[in-house]
Amino acid sequence: METKKIIPILILMVLIVFPLIQFFPSVFGDQNYVIHLMLYAFYYMVMTSSWNIIGGYGGFISVGHNAFLCIGAYIAGYYSIMWGVSPFYLILLSGIGAGIFGFFVGLVTLRVRGPSFIISSIALIMILRIIFDRWELVGGASGITLPYNSLSVEFSKFPHYYGFLILAVITIYMNWYVRHSKFGLALRAISHDEIRSAVAGINVKYIKVTAFVLSTFFIGCAGAIWADYLTYVRPNIFLIILIAANVVLMVILGGMGTVTGPIVGTIIFIAFNELILSYLGATELNLLFTGLLLVITLLYFPNGIVGTLKNKGKLPRFLDWG
Repeated sequence: METKKIIPILILMVLIVFPLIQFFPSVFGDQNYVIHLMLYAFYYMVMTSSWNIIGGYGGFISVGHNAFLCIGAYIAGYYSIMWGVSPFYLILLSGIGAGIFGFFVGLVTLRVRGPSFIISSIALIMILRIIFDRWELVGGASGITLPYNSLSVEFSKFPHYYGFLILAVITIYMNWYVRHSKFGLALRAISHDEIRSAVAGINVKYIKVTAFVLSTFFIGCAGAIWADYLTYVRPNIFLIILIAANVVLMVILGGMGTVTGPIVGTIIFIAFNELILSYLGATELNLLFTGLLLVITLLYFPNGIVGTLKNKGKLPRFLDWG
């Protein structure tokens, strides 16, 4: 088997086995926080890989994709309380709900691109924030509180870890599939020139809206798991621009329009942020240093780390997925 395939498989196997060290605290110690960081990275990998479908391949820079994370979280939270089931059983429902909402949002917002589309995505967050803050059915500004799972503290993160890992693998695969499909080729053509694409016979509206729905579906699924992990859903937690901004920065850092770019960008961004926090604490300085990281990286890697290395022929084979 080629190195290109062996290394990702080995990494996946290690990720599957890693949480099991919690069964041996006397040997490895308590790795609860490390497991938290890893599931947090998987959570963002789902969002960055999903965003890359419409932002990287389609060229629509959305700074409001966490709106669909919020929709998925509220669907899972509300029906979890109503039906008395875990949000985990509602992951698919959350994805479908976010996808349907994304369909109608896409029909309106995808008519424009560039600054106009960015503004419309920000407006979406602001509108939803106002709605959910005043919607008493779902708790208003206080949101929805969910019950804790019954697992002991050292194992309580296991369901969310594996849930996000599975969802991340599926989302990354879908990212790869879109990149290598005729659908993805049409989407990239539309990104470069919509008019010529339409003249060439591409159903521009169908391709754009489908890509948008696909992107929002996986983020909605992530919303269900994240809601269960936090044990609450509130507008002031899910509907902040910083979440969407982080997603965009991670993809740009790794390389827009590449399969592994969002993965690399997510890992570097979170690792760097964690390093700064460990030395400086939770201050505004970590935002400053994160911004400097992005500026310096783009000076040397104008197409993102993966994109630039690929263009120069220096990208490691196990990261070259297209």
